[in-house]
Amino acid sequence: MDIEVEGSIIQIGGVADRPASGESDIDVDLVHEALDYLRPALQADGGDVVFDGVEGGTVFLTLVGACGGCPISETTVTVGIERILMDRVPGVTRVVAKG
Repeated sequence: MDIEVEGSIIQIGGVADRPASGESDIDVDLVHEALDYLRPALQADGGDVVFDGVEGGTVFLTLVGACGGCPISETTVTVGIERILMDRVPGVTRVVAKG
């Protein structure tokens, strides 16, 4: 099984490239660590998150799989992903997710 999502942090069957970020003081490696921490919960529900970059204090993500278009995805982002990123990554002030 060889699944690839362009820009994804994690891929099954390959090594993922981590996208470059915009201008920011946020430690992108810490963002990746935080996303890797919460990723199993998303994957358990058939979804995942793709890191699109940072600009200022904002982290940009794309929700994929079952998470993309899910009716509660906004709650997942604000109550789950944003809270975890703000707790674990200094400088994160907001998370914007599409999908």
